[in-house]
Amino acid sequence: MSFRLKAATLAAFTLSAIAAVSASDASQAAGSIETLPVTIPVSSTPQAAGVTFAAPREVVQSTTASTPQPEKVSAYADDAQEQPATSLAALVDAQPFPADMTEDMRCLASAVYYEAKSESLAGQLAVARVIINRSHSGRFASSLCGVVRQPSQFSFVRGGNVPQPRTDSVDWQQAVGIAQIALNDSWKSQAEGALFFHARRVSPGWGKARLASIDNHIFYR
Repeated sequence: MSFRLKAATLAAFTLSAIAAVSASDASQAAGSIETLPVTIPVSSTPQAAGVTFAAPREVVQSTTASTPQPEKVSAYADDAQEQPATSLAALVDAQPFPADMTEDMRCLASAVYYEAKSESLAGQLAVARVIINRSHSGRFASSLCGVVRQPSQFSFVRGGNVPQPRTDSVDWQQAVGIAQIALNDSWKSQAEGALFFHARRVSPGWGKARLASIDNHIFYR
């Protein structure tokens, strides 16, 4: 083999080796690039178009603050406004029983008890108002007991004495409640201004102005 042929062969072999090594390095480089992990930094408070988003804790606080809170309701009856009675019966039930009853209160309640315990509450109130009206009229005694004990006025009175009612009865409890309501003028009577009354079964022929008829009684001025 000539010298020139040997040189050419050696040069070709060298070029082939260099090309193979270059191709191997390029392949390894490409593989390294494909397998490299990619790390993208993520902000804890993302921003977009200049808008800053609130942290989760701040969002919860804002939502809680905007939620209306229910009004507190007092558990004590004294804090509530008193409601007016819707009926005479409800007003009677609401009356406290007096621990120390005055003599006039007892006389008035006794008159209601004996004269009208079988009547409706409206009828009982009308009887109580008659006795109170008489004490203010100047035509009768000035005290309630004086009106009740006046001779020939109330059939339950015997010799100027008012008999003892059954104080453990419901009728007495109601009579006391009606007496309190009448004295306090807490409920308007259907026979307001009356000074006289009588049972339906009698006809006294008084010639007085008739005001009302309630249950078994007729009331006059």
